[in-house]
Amino acid sequence: MPNASFTVVDLASESASTKSYDNHPIAQVNDHEVRISTMTDPYHWHCHPDSDETFLALEGGLYIDFDDRTVELPPGQMITVSRGVRHRTRPIGKRSVNLTFERAGARSEKLAAPDRCQLSR
Repeated sequence: MPNASFTVVDLASESASTKSYDNHPIAQVNDHEVRISTMTDPYHWHCHPDSDETFLALEGGLYIDFDDRTVELPPGQMITVSRGVRHRTRPIGKRSVNLTFERAGARSEKLAAPDRCQLSR
């Protein structure tokens, strides 16, 4: 087998943003993307009609609001939100850093309450 190509990702450098919200890809795994998100303000209500989304809290923790409850995700914990489920994320404390895993090219639809996501087939 030929030598494998690889890239080492420095998460501290990737999460050094001072923006109120920064979310960008840091790796590709088959047909999925790994993204790093740094936030100091809540993100708007939205859904992903064509992909599940997994969150892994790294720093500060994350609140994930759903229509019927809020989940608190401290650093080191992970949750998967099924496609089509309306949600929003907020930092626990002043700043949150988390990884998200979703299908590359997944759509994100901004939703206002009580809008529903139009699932892709």
